[in-house]
Amino acid sequence: MNERRFNAQIERLRSPERLARLEVERVVDLCLRSVKASSVLDVGAGSGIFAEAFSNRGLRVAGIDINPEMVNVASEFVPTAQFRIAPMESIPFEDKTFDIVFLGHVLHEADDLPRALEEAKRCAAMRVAVLEWPYKKEEMGPPIEHRLKTDTIIAFAKTAGFRHLETLPLCHMTLFLLTP
Repeated sequence: MNERRFNAQIERLRSPERLARLEVERVVDLCLRSVKASSVLDVGAGSGIFAEAFSNRGLRVAGIDINPEMVNVASEFVPTAQFRIAPMESIPFEDKTFDIVFLGHVLHEADDLPRALEEAKRCAAMRVAVLEWPYKKEEMGPPIEHRLKTDTIIAFAKTAGFRHLETLPLCHMTLFLLTP
């Protein structure tokens, strides 16, 4: 029963409707815009949707997730990537290991948001990209009390020492491009 419920969750996470709403290819294009990246770390990799998209672009991909089941699933979808079990507040990689550090729909779940951004910045050589739900009530995504206001993300990014911030509203998401 548990396995069926988990498989149903993966199918829901990777449903065509959800993938369209996530604008995966557009997000990856924007993350790669204006940088010559060869590597990416997917923080909160989940089922590996974005890790897979970055890998399909020829990038060396690694990912972390706090959920061991998700790490296993992501490894199945992206066997060429290196996935580890770890929290976003303590990324188990050396400084500037990746050109891009991508946080897709995970920052709002941080136990320590400033620390999560500091860790992402530490591991990024070129860019940190944060994809989040907009701060408004919607049918999909987390409830409003779990969403982050744009001003909150910007304030914490400035506190973490990012020198350039770009906010890109998408159809159903907001993408923040942060330069260390």
